[in-house]
Amino acid sequence: MRSAGRSSLRDRRRRGRAADGRGATRRQRAQGTAVEATGQMVAEQAGADDQAPKSEAVDLSEAVPRLRERQIVQGTVVRVDTEGVLVDVGAKSEGLIPPRELARRGDQLEAVQVGDRIDVMVMRVDGEEGNIILSKKRADFVRAWERVIEAHRDGRIIHAMVVDKVKGGLVVDLGLRGFVPGSHVDLTQAKGRRFEWFVGQSIPLKVIEVDRGKGRVILSHKLAVEEERKSRREQVLATLEEGAIVEGVVKRITDFGAFVDLGGVDGLLPISEMAWTYIRHPSEVVRRNQHLRLQVLKVDREAGKISLGLKQILEDPWTTVGERYRAGDVVRGKVVRLVASGAFVRLRDLDAFLPISELAEKRVAKVDDVVQVGQTIEAMVVEVRPEERRMIVSLRRLAREAERKRVKEYLREQQDEGRVTIGDAVGALLRQVATSRPEAATPEAATPQTPEREPGTS
Repeated sequence: MRSAGRSSLRDRRRRGRAADGRGATRRQRAQGTAVEATGQMVAEQAGADDQAPKSEAVDLSEAVPRLRERQIVQGTVVRVDTEGVLVDVGAKSEGLIPPRELARRGDQLEAVQVGDRIDVMVMRVDGEEGNIILSKKRADFVRAWERVIEAHRDGRIIHAMVVDKVKGGLVVDLGLRGFVPGSHVDLTQAKGRRFEWFVGQSIPLKVIEVDRGKGRVILSHKLAVEEERKSRREQVLATLEEGAIVEGVVKRITDFGAFVDLGGVDGLLPISEMAWTYIRHPSEVVRRNQHLRLQVLKVDREAGKISLGLKQILEDPWTTVGERYRAGDVVRGKVVRLVASGAFVRLRDLDAFLPISELAEKRVAKVDDVVQVGQTIEAMVVEVRPEERRMIVSLRRLAREAERKRVKEYLREQQDEGRVTIGDAVGALLRQVATSRPEAATPEAATPQTPEREPGTS
């Protein structure tokens, strides 16, 4: 029995160890599963961290820009008062622009406003937390030099205000002093062709010489004007079409016409296209600086020439000439022009032609032997040709018609005298008696007078 009990105890211990082994195995498996799960979670978290933006440690001291003296930065105006201008340049503290460092000419505090973005130069930084002193005028000066050098390099046109007229040229403000020699000033637009006309005006300029070491900038107004005119000319020529109605200003008058500025390009208005009537000089129709509406007659883009017309936009008198004048009408007009073949006679809004053969019945060698410019005459309309814009008048035919009328009137009077009545005969007799009686009744007429003797004769 004792041996049976011992074997039973061994069996229980063995089964316990087996159970403990199986439990340990289950615990190891559970631990392995947990470890795997934990590893997977760690891996997934690591993958998520890789996909998510990585956050880096920022050194706030490095985020604040370090300002250096003579450095140019951009800032925002936060306050303007009598002590100067306070500017936020992104540093730990705002910078101050003293009034004397604001502008080149005077203390112009009104030149900037709160919220403006401006360029400033760092003049001084007092320690880590100290004040920052800034200068706007020095930054503007540096930027001005940069603009001038860039314009010179690129050949670009810049604009500047003329501030003074000096001996030999003009002084302009570019943010720095610039000089325009007199030979490079375009005086075509200047009133009186004087340099003083430009003072106070902004003009286009091209930089022709830069010497930063000597602080010298030489510019040309004439080159800039020519380049701008050429650019506008090309633009206008590219868009202008024949028959278009344009507006312009008369800039120059010559004996053969007028030059009209069409906004960058000049067109010629010939004297023959100014009016439907003859004019001796363009000044009779147009004047300098007069604004006109004109029609484009021809555009030569290769030669850069534009021909204009003024009479084309006026009412054409020849369209109604047939209604106002007919052959046989007697008209009155003024002689405005003499040519070898005749004379032109102004009839209100058109000119009629008087041929030399129609001046008189006899042969006329020279027109001015019969008529003179400015003389007012009456003539007869011989022919009207509206399609040719031509009307012929005649002095000879008018004189012939007047003579014919006089002959008819004379013949009529002679016929009236041939029909004598008794009353006409008695009246004529009574008139003869009345005129003879006074002569017979006059004593001086009937008694001859004795001539008086001269003194001393017998």
